[in-house]
Amino acid sequence: MASIQKTLLTWNIWEIKDIELLTLIIGRNGGMTTMRIIDLLLKRPLNKNQISKLLKLDYKTVTHHIKIIITHDYICEIKIEKVNFYKPSDKLFSSIEEYKLIREHILNEKK
Repeated sequence: MASIQKTLLTWNIWEIKDIELLTLIIGRNGGMTTMRIIDLLLKRPLNKNQISKLLKLDYKTVTHHIKIIITHDYICEIKIEKVNFYKPSDKLFSSIEEYKLIREHILNEKK
């Protein structure tokens, strides 16, 4: 929690209204992986195997993050011929500007 507070002190927190999205990404150790998965899904729907290969992550890791993101309703599952694909939800699209701000802040801190 201290790292969240430290991070938020350097940001204009009033720009971020979706606190759930903020904590999903910066309030967990796996937030960067979650962000990488969301970034991929914003480009096109993908299944877990595709995500795993593109990000060079273990399938179980991708499954874990997908479950968390679905629980928060930021992505949804669509089934096409026995294969589950994942795509951004309306909830994510309604917070897309805030997502971009969070992403920008995180990537700037990594430099």
